[in-house]
Amino acid sequence: MLSGKILSGKDIALGAFNGEDIKKIIQWYTDEKIMRNLDALPVKPKQETEIKKWLDESSQDTFRFAIRLKDTNELIGYAEINGILWPHRTGWITIAIADESKWGKGYGKEAMQCLIRYAFMELNLHRLQLTVFSYNSRAVSLYESLGFQREGSFRDFLERDGSRHDMYLYGLLRPEWNK
Repeated sequence: MLSGKILSGKDIALGAFNGEDIKKIIQWYTDEKIMRNLDALPVKPKQETEIKKWLDESSQDTFRFAIRLKDTNELIGYAEINGILWPHRTGWITIAIADESKWGKGYGKEAMQCLIRYAFMELNLHRLQLTVFSYNSRAVSLYESLGFQREGSFRDFLERDGSRHDMYLYGLLRPEWNK
């Protein structure tokens, strides 16, 4: 029997982006706190054309979803699986709850559970991997609570505010996944 709950959790749903989302996404890219958790590149605002190009990107190895609250349909972030190597059934996974007022409410965990379920049950992947900066303790706790194993460190990978920080590599294999 099929569940019908692949992209939906209790409070959030993963779905498509729409044209109205662009303004909100542009705001995310001006938020230093959000961008410093997502990217090693220097923080810089993105142009509308860059956001549109990112949203329109279509390939056989990228699956990108808007994260929305079910009760209000409010866009609070995005989740994606990309860089899929189909012969090896591996892919990279990314999540961002970009609306800071929604942090600490369990939406990120719920979205990750949906994305992992989608990767393993719908895409038939065997391995998911991600990287996270050592200073992002909230994300590290989330990934470990979902069963991701720290597989290595890129030591002193980046410098922020005069301090060096590691970037961790995490992986989750389908047999390790707690459905």
